[in-house]
Amino acid sequence: MIAIIDYGMGNLHSVSKAVERLGYEAVITADAKEIMDADGAILPGVGAFGDAMQNLRNTGLEEVTRFYAASGKPLLGICLGMQLLFSESEEYGQHQGLGLLPGKVIRFQGNFKVPHMGWNKLAFKQESPLFVGLEEGHVYFVHSFHAKPERTEDLLAVTDYNGPVTAIVGRGNVYGMQFHPEKSGELGMSLLRNFLALTDSRVKVAANAAK
Repeated sequence: MIAIIDYGMGNLHSVSKAVERLGYEAVITADAKEIMDADGAILPGVGAFGDAMQNLRNTGLEEVTRFYAASGKPLLGICLGMQLLFSESEEYGQHQGLGLLPGKVIRFQGNFKVPHMGWNKLAFKQESPLFVGLEEGHVYFVHSFHAKPERTEDLLAVTDYNGPVTAIVGRGNVYGMQFHPEKSGELGMSLLRNFLALTDSRVKVAANAAK
C-alpha cells in the first residue's frame, strides 16, 4: 500500500489516481500509523512553503514524515512536496523545511516569466533507479521557486529555464520531483512507476502504461 500524506495541501486525488492507474493500492491519509505501515509514501503539495510546513506541524505530520524517511522505506516529494524536503525556503519570509536534504528553496531571479509553467525537457545528471529503462524527455512544471541542493550528488536531473533548474533529487530512500509526474504523460508516469517499484508494495491489478 502507498500512503498519500494528507496535510491539507496538494493534488491528493490526482496523485492517488495515478498510483492506482499503475496498479498499486493507494490511500490518502493523515493517520500516523497508516503512513508508517505503508510500503511507500508520497508527499504532494501545492501552495506556499510556510503554510505547508505549518500544516505539517499542526497535524503532527512533520514528525511522522521525518520518521518515515528514517525508516528506510521510499518517500517521494512532488512539486511543493519536493521543496519541503529541503532545509529552508525564502518564500514569503524564511521558513524551516523538513531538512531531509540540505539546501535552500529560492525564487527565480531575472527578466523572464515567473512562474515557470509548461513542458520542459529533463536532463539526467547521474544514474538513478528512477531512470531505469527511460530516456530524457519533457515533463510538466508549475512553480515560482526552485530548490538549490547543497550536495551535487543529491541532484539527479535538471531542466533548463534561463539556466539549470533542479527537477529531480534523491538521496538514499528519499526522492523529489519538482514537476507533476501524474500530469507529465508517459515519461512522468514511467518515473512514478519506477519509484513505486522501489517499494515492497505489490501490484494489485493489471495496469496499462500511461497514455
